[in-house]
Amino acid sequence: MASTCSGCGPGYKTPLDAMKGPREEIVYLPCIYRNTDIQKPDYLATVDVNPQSPNFCKVIHRLPMPNRKDELHHSGWNACSSCYDDPSKRRNRLILPSLMSSRIYVVDVGTDPRTPRLHKIVEPIDLFWKCGLANPHTSHCLGSGQIMIKIRHSFTHVFLAIGLITDILISLDDRFLYFSNWLHGDIRQYDITDRRNPRMVGQVFLGGSILKDGPVKVLEDKELDSQPTPRILKGKRVQGGPQMLQLSLDGRRLYVTTSLYSAWDKQFYPDLVKEGSVMMQIDVDTDKGGLKLNENFLVDFGAEPDGPALAHELRYPGGDCTSDIWL
Repeated sequence: MASTCSGCGPGYKTPLDAMKGPREEIVYLPCIYRNTDIQKPDYLATVDVNPQSPNFCKVIHRLPMPNRKDELHHSGWNACSSCYDDPSKRRNRLILPSLMSSRIYVVDVGTDPRTPRLHKIVEPIDLFWKCGLANPHTSHCLGSGQIMIKIRHSFTHVFLAIGLITDILISLDDRFLYFSNWLHGDIRQYDITDRRNPRMVGQVFLGGSILKDGPVKVLEDKELDSQPTPRILKGKRVQGGPQMLQLSLDGRRLYVTTSLYSAWDKQFYPDLVKEGSVMMQIDVDTDKGGLKLNENFLVDFGAEPDGPALAHELRYPGGDCTSDIWL
């Protein structure tokens, strides 16, 4: 997915150039065992998302961390498209913070993208004594070629009536905005070409806490005629609600996982912790707007070899809508 031009740096010259890039073939996801009954370390999963591959929708590699109860969280890159003109830069390291242990793992995804390997560990004592900080939440590459790690005020989610917005992204052409509503259970697509007047043009329910057969009864909702039905995908009921989002570079495929944070998963959706999270794919109408679940796509992290895992954020090897910048 990286640029193929000679003598240039990582990524793409512009966001519109990125939209013309090759289709994603693999994705990386941190998988969490903290707050579950499984006493195993978290790991980085590599998932095959190429429809032409015999391993389509399968985890093809797992990189376990050397410690337990890290709570891996939001990863980022060592370089971004802002370094496109710098041939000395490469996007070959995934920076993976651990929210609870305060470790930061640096993962080599450049040597062999399909089998990532651990490159370096920044231990919590180094983070504390050198920075006076702890609990790293998110890493992000900067235009300068440096790496920013967010630590303070990380859990800023937006609460609305019967809802909790936990992730948001904008397509690379700035036409559509998407957000996930983890408690309500829906993903929404807005046309934002008129910046002052966003229009909702797509919506799909994928689980959530207000399902027809659940314990919550909705007394009034101006948007819904009835409570949504449970989502069954390839024979598996989707537990939890839509959470982390990632859009394909061309804007036609929206990927979603269902775990937010293991402690909150356990509190709001205990069956999610017992059965594991899932990864789904939504087909996007990029002409008029619209969202439709791909019924043939499911990655079930409840079927992992060591037991059900909580898969979180998604990353493409060559950069994506939520991790790349152009400055």
